[in-house]
This record gives sequence, structure tokens and C-alpha cells, in this order.
Amino acid sequence: MQPDIPRGSLTRHAGQARARLDDQAVVARVLAGETSAFALIVQRWQGPLVNLAYRFCRDRSRAQDMAQEAFLRAFRGLSKWRGEAAFSTWLYALATNLYRSEIRRIPPEGVGGPGDVFDESQPGSLEEAASSDDRDRVVRRAVQSLPAKYREAVILFYFHDMDIALAARSLGLPEGTVKARLSRARDLLRQKLVTMLESQEPKVPHAT
Repeated sequence: MQPDIPRGSLTRHAGQARARLDDQAVVARVLAGETSAFALIVQRWQGPLVNLAYRFCRDRSRAQDMAQEAFLRAFRGLSKWRGEAAFSTWLYALATNLYRSEIRRIPPEGVGGPGDVFDESQPGSLEEAASSDDRDRVVRRAVQSLPAKYREAVILFYFHDMDIALAARSLGLPEGTVKARLSRARDLLRQKLVTMLESQEPKVPHAT
């Protein structure tokens, strides 16, 4: 008896397999000398790479410049992709390394929205302690203040919706290391948010 596999899951996996084959075909054309075919790679992945860059820098113009540089590096290093992993995984890893270096060189003023950094099903979630407007601003500040190795893991996992495996490959780290960094990042964020939220509480004047 065949297992009951959701139709959506089959469609998604089929789409991923088709995209992987399409990428392989385009890369083969570029490496064979048809350099103009690389435009198909740019067309397919420009949106995702710009969005990823934007999560790091929160500046649309800078994000586009960073993505353009990522594509240039991908074009120059295309022969280094061996096809052992999906082309998208290789491209994301290349772009992530570039973005990390760029952000460390010129830090941004902020990062993306908070996403589900904390599990709201847990009672007493810190996210429920502030209004929605204040929450976004406070969480952005808290994430930006994290050490780079924790901030990068948070951006990829929470803000760019990567799973642990893809985030690990993009960062060039073991999955266990990424999980540990995310756990530590959540602990640090909770501590930072407590301090930030307490500092924003209105001062009640003493009765005279």
C-alpha cells in the first residue's frame, strides 16, 4: 500500500526538481560558452537574492548593489559549482558570505522585521509586552545589537525563512552549530528585550 502523500508536497518537490534541472541546463550552456544564458540565472534568482540582501542591510538600493556583486561573483566562479548540491544552495552560500563580509565592513542602521523570533504560544511571551509598533522597532534594535555570528543565523532562519539545513549550508556551518547559535540568540534577545522594554516604560510621578 502506497503512503498517502499530500498533493501539495508532491507539487512542491516536483517544482524544486524541475528548477534544479533548469539551473543545471543553464549553467551547462554558460560553461559551454553561451555567456548570455547567465541572464536566465539572474532573472530567476534576482528577487530572492535582493530580498536576502535587504534583510541584512535594510536599504533597497544597497541590497540591489550587493545582489549584483553576488551575481558577478557567481558568474566568475560558476565552474566551481560541481552539481553535488542544488545550484540555489551554492548561490545562496556565495551570496550569504558576500553579504556577511559587506555588513561587517559597513554595518547597517537596522535589520528586517521581527518575524516569529519567539514562540507566541508560550505564556508571558516578551513580544506580547509591547504594542505592535514598538515591538518591531525594539526587536530590530535588539537583533542588530547581537554579535554577528548570532545575528546572521537569526536573519537567515527567521527573517528569510530558511530551514536549519539551508541556513547551515549558506553559512558553511554544521546544522548543530546553527541550532546552538539560534538558541543562544533567543536567550540574548530575551535579555536585551527585557532591558529595552523596561527602559521605555513611562515614569510615574510620585504623589506629593
